[in-house]
Amino acid sequence: MKLVEKHKNNYGLNTCLAAIELPKSTWYYQKKEKVSYEKKYSHLREPIMRVVREHSGYGYRRILPDLQENGYRVGEFVLRRSLNRLNLGLLRSVSKPKPSLPRSYLKDSSNGLNLVKDIKDPVPFQVFYTDFTEIPYAHGRKKGYLMPILDHNTKWVAGWALGEHKNTSLALEALNMTHENLEQIGIDLEDRFLHHDQDPVYTGYRWLQAVLIKEKARISFSENGARGNTYMESFNGHFKGENGSLFYDARNIWELRRIIDTQINYYNMRRRHSALGYLAPWSYINREVSLPEPVVDLAQISS
Repeated sequence: MKLVEKHKNNYGLNTCLAAIELPKSTWYYQKKEKVSYEKKYSHLREPIMRVVREHSGYGYRRILPDLQENGYRVGEFVLRRSLNRLNLGLLRSVSKPKPSLPRSYLKDSSNGLNLVKDIKDPVPFQVFYTDFTEIPYAHGRKKGYLMPILDHNTKWVAGWALGEHKNTSLALEALNMTHENLEQIGIDLEDRFLHHDQDPVYTGYRWLQAVLIKEKARISFSENGARGNTYMESFNGHFKGENGSLFYDARNIWELRRIIDTQINYYNMRRRHSALGYLAPWSYINREVSLPEPVVDLAQISS
């Protein structure tokens, strides 16, 4: 447009338009004086702001009749666009809540959150791992969430929980089972490490209170997501890979829970692990680990 305007008196309008292949209709359309949307509807800013200040919860459906009753000829499309173009929607937005103290601490800490990475050879029941993993069932139409708690040294699943939602209640259920199973062999979680990622459940007050205050355990956080919790990721991958077809055929969450209970019992009592000299976790514990309390019913403890 600027080039044509500069040279049209010397070379003629048609010649200039042809030289840059600009249609004459476009030329005349652009030459018309256009008013910006903001300028055209600037008179709506103050009345809209007045309504929003008085009724912060109003959306465009409630703002519209208020404007129309006060003599402003405006439709739904113009109002909705005005709220966006005039940045008036910001007045109705809810401010983002401040992060909790644990989240603020984790955000400000660049390192030092992973307390287990420097423990090269953990002794039995010193380091536990956990995480949520998704379990498809009912032929893929539904999904559940499994949270196992795994001992590093013995590969024993000390506790677990399954639910339809990944939440704190599910995590506490797995923690309670772990507490009860350890108690039966004369062990508690005090000063032992529980390692997981920074999922909101694991940085919430209820979880932190249960682990740090009630159990007196120590929490270790992964600093780089799944890559910082490889033992748990490996367990979840193998467990789902070996049992995926069983989970897939479960008709409901209760049947899925029964299947998982059976398979974790098999994992703890019978499945041989190369890292344990091809012993099952409980066989390894009985042979290699000195327990404060004698084990009477292994099957009951493992599940």
